[in-house]
Amino acid sequence: QLQLVESGGGLVQPGGSLRLSCAASGFRLENYAIGWFRQAPGKEREGVSCISGSGGTTNYADSGKGRFTTSRDNAKNTVYLQMNSLKPEDTAVYFCAALATRGFTVQAMCARGIFDYRGQGTQVTVSS
Repeated sequence: QLQLVESGGGLVQPGGSLRLSCAASGFRLENYAIGWFRQAPGKEREGVSCISGSGGTTNYADSGKGRFTTSRDNAKNTVYLQMNSLKPEDTAVYFCAALATRGFTVQAMCARGIFDYRGQGTQVTVSS
């Protein structure tokens, strides 16, 4: 059974940091581009960051550039999203998603929300 499980969400004060993890089971993440998406109530889903299967190419939404960093450890079959200098507007459910590399760029994955599998998501709340 193919599964993606996110962890690391929670409540953090503005200016704080969180590291989200996305662990895969049932398949090898190295064969997939991985994206982090977020969905806040009343807002459109946003592709926060996407990383290629090798980790050599990344894409970030303008909202997270300079604050968010995505990385992957294919040996651990896990992808991470490090989020620093968090703002209240970062509050959302964050989920990771996998896309089998078949011609789509990570830019397209993030911009168009293209993926084959997704996790359930983890809540991130930024509030004082």
